[in-house]
Amino acid sequence: MLLLAAAGFVLLSGRDNGGSGGGSENATVIRVVDGDTVVVSLAGRSERVRFIGVDTPESVKPGTPVQCYAKAASAETEHLLDGRRVSLRYDAERRDRYGRLLAYVYRRDDGMFVNAELVQRGYARTLTIPPNVAHADLFARLAGDARRRARGLWRACDVA
Repeated sequence: MLLLAAAGFVLLSGRDNGGSGGGSENATVIRVVDGDTVVVSLAGRSERVRFIGVDTPESVKPGTPVQCYAKAASAETEHLLDGRRVSLRYDAERRDRYGRLLAYVYRRDDGMFVNAELVQRGYARTLTIPPNVAHADLFARLAGDARRRARGLWRACDVA
C-alpha cells in the first residue's frame, strides 16, 4: 500500500522517475500540428507530442475531411502554445503506437494545464485510453460543463 501511495505521488508531482511511466520534462513548442498535437524541441531534438485524455476535431488526418470546429481548435492551441515553454508530464505510457510522446501539457510561465483548458473551453472532447487515466475524471467533469453551457464545439457542431 505504501508503495502504491509513493507511486501516485511521483506521478502527480511530475518528477521524472527514470522509468517508462510518469515523470516530466521541459520543452519548447516549435509548431502546432492540430488542436491536440504539437511539435516541441526537447533535449536538442524535435518530438511530436499528443495531448493525453483529450481529442479535438480532425484537421490534418490523412483520408479524413476537416471536421467541424477543427480549425478553431487548432487556432486555439496555436494561440495558447506556439513558441511557449512547456512542461510535459507523462502518465503510464510515454509513447503511442505512432511513436508520439503522450503528455499532459502545462505552460511554464503561468502553469496553465492546456489539456484541461481545451476541454473546458469546448475545443476538445475527452478521449480516455487506459492506462493513461490520471486526469480522466477531471476531463469528464470539464466536458460535461462545456456541453451543458454549449461552449465551443458543443454549440457549433452536431456532436453526439
